[in-house]
Amino acid sequence: MGEEGTEGTIHLLCLAASSGVPLFCRSSRGGAPARQQLPFSVIGSLNGVHMFGQNLEVQLSSSRTEDTTVVLLVGLEELTNIRNVERLKKELRASYRLIDSFLGDSELIGDLTQCVDCVVPPEGSLLQEALSGFAEAAGTAFISLVVSGRVVAATESWWRLGMPEAVLLPWLVGSLPPQAARDYPVYLPHGSPTVPHRLLTLTLLPDLELCLLCGPQPPLSQLDAQLLERWWQPLLEPLRGCLPLGTRALPAGFPLHTDILGLLLLHLELKRCLFTVEPSRDKEPSPEHRRRLLRSFYTLVTATHFPPEPGQPEEKAEEAIHRAQVARACYLVLGTEEPGTGWRLVALQLGPRRLLLLLSAQSPTYGLRGLATHTLHALTPLL
Repeated sequence: MGEEGTEGTIHLLCLAASSGVPLFCRSSRGGAPARQQLPFSVIGSLNGVHMFGQNLEVQLSSSRTEDTTVVLLVGLEELTNIRNVERLKKELRASYRLIDSFLGDSELIGDLTQCVDCVVPPEGSLLQEALSGFAEAAGTAFISLVVSGRVVAATESWWRLGMPEAVLLPWLVGSLPPQAARDYPVYLPHGSPTVPHRLLTLTLLPDLELCLLCGPQPPLSQLDAQLLERWWQPLLEPLRGCLPLGTRALPAGFPLHTDILGLLLLHLELKRCLFTVEPSRDKEPSPEHRRRLLRSFYTLVTATHFPPEPGQPEEKAEEAIHRAQVARACYLVLGTEEPGTGWRLVALQLGPRRLLLLLSAQSPTYGLRGLATHTLHALTPLL
């Protein structure tokens, strides 16, 4: 959706595939929603170029000037047979907060990695046991506990959700304004693109919510205060211990090397990740800058250094043969390699886990792989 770190304006433009009618346009500048909107004349011109390219089997995906990027999103097949454009526009408004959160400077990274943003609670086994009991009492197998858009714990059925809904559902909950309870219709792009499910949310503590994915039953009124108190009142302190994890991801006191400024740990088989830029907050760069550096580094190493994961359909036979010869570690130095200047980024892959670290300028380059290996071994029991 535009270059990482760009200070210009990004516009996301959605057009109906058949008619070219603009369905919505959302704008972001510097990671925040922008009031500046695309003039209708510009939208019309872009649609004209898109239609012209279609006739030549060329797809226009984006248009860029010195300080502006426009990303064109053509409607899905299900949206091509539009009977009432104005009604569709109104229905799409329910997605604006989710769309804006993708365009903004989010603290999450699942949109890029296609892995679920998770946290590691201090008393995970207790929370998991309560979640399983509550799921049985509520009559649905799909339940998760979410803090600030990150999954704290979930039932086995919830973890079996396909992509991208496994990433989108907690992200959606994190993007919505605070509310004690919700009954929200959702379409699952992979599992149920035409028939809506119900996403029920119940706020246990500020930014900490229970999420239930279900059909017509149970009604929201059945999930009353008495049922919540029965399962969650005894766990009030463990629940409170989850609140700081919204940005930290790791339990308090987890030992990390003092040079680590941020980390991204992915489990490529489970499709889950831990992402934080909280370590050593008193050091430069800012958390926003750290997130941008790690996102850009992830894009770089995924595209150029690490092979596709086993079983991915796009992997060719010859790529599978040479996979063992591909590097499993790499690093990048921003600035010079002299200690005390620039920042270091290192990536390491062992088995199904991939670790990316952002390190301070004091970290010597000769020790990067050893530090990454030690950190990955320490994090392995968590994910």
